[in-house]
Amino acid sequence: MSEYKNFIEDIIDNDIASGKVKTVCTRFPPEPNGYLHIGHAKSLCINFGMKEKYNGTCNLRFDDTNPCKEDKEYVESIKNDITWLGFKWDKLLYASDYFDVMFDCAVKLINKGLAYVSDETAEEIRVRRGTLTEAGVNSPYRNRTVEENLKLFYEMRDGKYGDGEKVLRAKIDMASPNVNMRDPVIYRVLHATHHNTGDKWCIYPMYDFAHPIEDAYEGITHSICTLEFEDHRPLYDWVVKNCDFPAPLPQQIEFARLNITNTIMSKRYLKKLVDEGKVMGWDDPRMPTLSGLRRRGYPAAALRDFCERIGVAKANSEVEEGYLQACVREELNRTANRVMAVFDPLKVTLTNYDGSEELSVEDNPNAENVTYRSVPFSKTLYIDRSDFALVPPPKYYRLKPDGYVRLKGAYIIHCDEAVLGDDGEVKELRCSVVLNSKSGSDESGIKVKGVIQWVDAETCIDVTVRKLQSLLTDVVDGITDFNERYNYDSMKVVNCKAEKSLQSAKVEDKFQFMRVGYYVLDKDSCGNKLVFNEIVGLKDSFNANK
Repeated sequence: MSEYKNFIEDIIDNDIASGKVKTVCTRFPPEPNGYLHIGHAKSLCINFGMKEKYNGTCNLRFDDTNPCKEDKEYVESIKNDITWLGFKWDKLLYASDYFDVMFDCAVKLINKGLAYVSDETAEEIRVRRGTLTEAGVNSPYRNRTVEENLKLFYEMRDGKYGDGEKVLRAKIDMASPNVNMRDPVIYRVLHATHHNTGDKWCIYPMYDFAHPIEDAYEGITHSICTLEFEDHRPLYDWVVKNCDFPAPLPQQIEFARLNITNTIMSKRYLKKLVDEGKVMGWDDPRMPTLSGLRRRGYPAAALRDFCERIGVAKANSEVEEGYLQACVREELNRTANRVMAVFDPLKVTLTNYDGSEELSVEDNPNAENVTYRSVPFSKTLYIDRSDFALVPPPKYYRLKPDGYVRLKGAYIIHCDEAVLGDDGEVKELRCSVVLNSKSGSDESGIKVKGVIQWVDAETCIDVTVRKLQSLLTDVVDGITDFNERYNYDSMKVVNCKAEKSLQSAKVEDKFQFMRVGYYVLDKDSCGNKLVFNEIVGLKDSFNANK
């Protein structure tokens, strides 16, 4: 955590200083109805960050109160993502662990005259709720007796009624200026098999009722959530107070959620992309899910660094996508080994070189302990076509007719002849090696400004590369709808030739393809068929330190 204190830390510091709190207890409560995305990373960093800063605890609790949308697949993916980010939870819990406790709390509210069973439909409840400027209208069932409400609620639990036939509502204030306090539904009938409790229950609590009970029961001191729950806080406090939980009661604190330009932050729309087959799954490397970002090659350390840099605010804002990419690039510049790859190969024949040798080339000049790899060098090479110009512009420092350039980690070469095809395109370069110009022992005295990557034609391998862009196009003419902004060109598959050292790479190994960008080996690789995903480009105008 940064030395700078955010407003959440100020609140916690005051609670500790006043004696209200002795041990800071937080929780991360995802609903297992999809995969975590980059927005959840901020909440993870805050909740687990408070645990680390204050030597407290942080529980992982699955908010599984809606069995129609939840699945064990999502549970496992969430656990894997949190572990990958480097966090450890103290307890693994489920909202469904407390279904008996929640039922008893509902009965307590009925006995207090603070809850009643209603026969209204969802539409009738919506109409009677009123508006932001008009008070709501009391339900015709609001004055049922305690005995009648208890009887009906037990019958709901026992399966006597169908889905939507009856609900349990809190009795608060239909004239409240906060619409959330106008007798909200706290239980509904739902005949669905639950992933954790099976068919034990056919009534399920609503989130706004379940969540404060879970927090209070676990002894959570600070319930940290995003700003959309700010208007729900009075209901949160009402529930924990009227269900008679002992002090200190949990305190809900809201922060601004993470929004990133051209990035989908809606779990519902991400699921839509998966269901419609527009992506390869939840872990598609274009997806902003944590599993997708991991597959794309984003280091967990870079995501944590990004969340730390953007800070914790009380007002919603949008962060540039380039900020995240700059954090990723900075981390990879430090940790990713360098290799050479050529995307548009142009054959180079060395006319005065007949042998072959193994050159020692450094893996990463920025590593704490620099290591070296062996790179084959022989008479025939490939360079990238973009590194040769038949008619060069001014101040061109790469290869040109009668010009010199250094091959990275190897020799200086001179272009003697460019062989043209019938179409006028350059088909081959015939070059000579400056034999006493070997990297590390150059005695040639020739000064060159250009250094280019290359691969040995005899030993190089063919690899497949996925060039990736955002799933969303830029906002044009005020069009913000995700469906209209889907980028059908977000993935382009190309082939390139790369040095043979990549044959020993493992899935999720990350590399800098020199002078091109950063790439990661994808799980679709099989045998000698290697597939790499583009992580980020090598350079960008965005300055993450601003």
